[in-house]
Amino acid sequence: MNAVRKSSSFTPAGSPVEGEPAFLVIGKIRRPHGVRGDVLMEVISDFPERIQPGVTVYVGEPAQPQKITDRRTHKDGLILHFAAYTTAESVGELRNAFVFVRADDRPALENGEYYHHQLLGLIVRTEQAEELGKITEILETGANDVFVVQNEKGQKVYIPYSDDFVTDIDIEQGTITVHIIPGLI
Repeated sequence: MNAVRKSSSFTPAGSPVEGEPAFLVIGKIRRPHGVRGDVLMEVISDFPERIQPGVTVYVGEPAQPQKITDRRTHKDGLILHFAAYTTAESVGELRNAFVFVRADDRPALENGEYYHHQLLGLIVRTEQAEELGKITEILETGANDVFVVQNEKGQKVYIPYSDDFVTDIDIEQGTITVHIIPGLI
């Protein structure tokens, strides 16, 4: 089965590929941690192992570059320290800010794997070429992701992302072909 990787897009300006975002969300700063300028970050990435000391991330809007100088795991996410902050008070200004990486710096995926932002907005058609709508959301469930497909009238169809239902994904054409079983719609 193909894999879908979490991602959230930020802005289309300066994107490495036309129509793709320039930045991808990898986390959200929750609060300062301790007194030396550390922050607790909620991880919103399938690749948390890439968030390491020496890596430059972009924080807030507009996205400001911040170099990570320290990283520790925490039960609720990661504790990060940025070079530019030395006190809890100064780093407190980053509370609730999103943390981004450049889209052109994202890891390459295996053939048949996609980031969420690549699938959102794609047109979903049945094998008989009937248009069902566009993917507006991807729900992450325990078994597999579920595409939320909404038509122009606002009606939604939920398509499980598995080989039983998704027969083709064509990013270049902007379409996904699905196999519909009785009762699904």
